[in-house]
Amino acid sequence: MNDDSFMREALREAAKAAKKKEAPIGAVAVRDCKVLARAHNLRESKNDPLGHAELYLLSKVSRKLKSWRMIGVTVYVTLEPCLMCMGALIQARVPRLVFGAMDPKAGACGSLYDLSKDMRLNHRIDVVSGVLSKECGEVLTRFFRALRLAPRDASAASPRSARTSRSVRT
Repeated sequence: MNDDSFMREALREAAKAAKKKEAPIGAVAVRDCKVLARAHNLRESKNDPLGHAELYLLSKVSRKLKSWRMIGVTVYVTLEPCLMCMGALIQARVPRLVFGAMDPKAGACGSLYDLSKDMRLNHRIDVVSGVLSKECGEVLTRFFRALRLAPRDASAASPRSARTSRSVRT
């Protein structure tokens, strides 16, 4: 299996998120060419500000490995991680991160910030960007376009509609 194959697994997780009306971001953790865990965004359905795919993924992997250190683990995620997620990936000592689409509004691996190479931190992550970027970006574009075009129910005004224009990371 290669980076494209594992990114396709992350895209399948993103599709699960979209079915739940979550921002379609998926993540997969791999070690020794085997998938350890999968996760997708659950921020809206769980009303959890920490409900990003990467954070759920790290929790699952740490329970499976019985360690907070992600030695030998590669994380695949469909969208460039935000500051919060990059901080968690760094704290978990993830050695390698592969992501698809860039996030110019919230990305922390080269778009807006680059925590992966910050020499002031005690751990750096080898980052591979742009893997299946077109596919990953299209999933997000379709989702947010549909969200913007959907009729709004005034009685069920959601703060989500106000947030979606600010960042793809909803």
